[in-house]
Amino acid sequence: MRTRNLVIISAATLVVALGATALIAGPTLYRDLVVGPAAAAPTEDLGVLKPSTLSGEQLAGSWKTGSSSYAGYRVKEVLNGTDVTVTGRTSKVDAAITTTSDTVKSAEISVDVASIATTEAARDEYFRTTAIDTSKFPKATFTIAEPLKIDLSSLATSQTVQTKGTLSINGVTKEVTAPVTFALSGDGAILAGSVPITFADYSVTAPDLGFVKVQPKGSIEFSLALQKGAAS
Repeated sequence: MRTRNLVIISAATLVVALGATALIAGPTLYRDLVVGPAAAAPTEDLGVLKPSTLSGEQLAGSWKTGSSSYAGYRVKEVLNGTDVTVTGRTSKVDAAITTTSDTVKSAEISVDVASIATTEAARDEYFRTTAIDTSKFPKATFTIAEPLKIDLSSLATSQTVQTKGTLSINGVTKEVTAPVTFALSGDGAILAGSVPITFADYSVTAPDLGFVKVQPKGSIEFSLALQKGAAS
């Protein structure tokens, strides 16, 4: 118990130090030079799609994540009236996806929450020990609740569908609806999405130190480079 309290105190100290840095540098400089520009949303970051080498029948089977997959979160901070968008990312994401020639039958995405990182170590330490206790809940998962139909007439372009599923974070599971984008590229596929969340719904504690406040809502994001039968 004492060790846990020491971790919480240390995390709080780090957050205060982060806020002090922001005050000294100035909100705009903090946003532009310390935090830097936010990463593009996964659905806007599909890159250049290569002509697919897969036919409809070849879409059927099991898919897993390739090396360029990532997941994380997006949240807004307000520092003395200046909006700062923060994105955290990790490449430690796995997916188990099963398809027929025209349907995503099942999909479960698992994210190693403790490895999500931003540009600030102090923020990351608070996230891992206080916002979410990653020692108890190291994974976050998103599982689709019903099959997704693939439009075979537009396989040369990306297609986005509203997807029902369950999101589990910090030991809390909720039903959610989120846009998921699917695209074929070369001999693989890309699955990208953004799940909006209210942090309090998942017992996630966002810091509020007066001079810096994290907004109560954000999103969980993922971009999966998928290969048929590829190792994670």
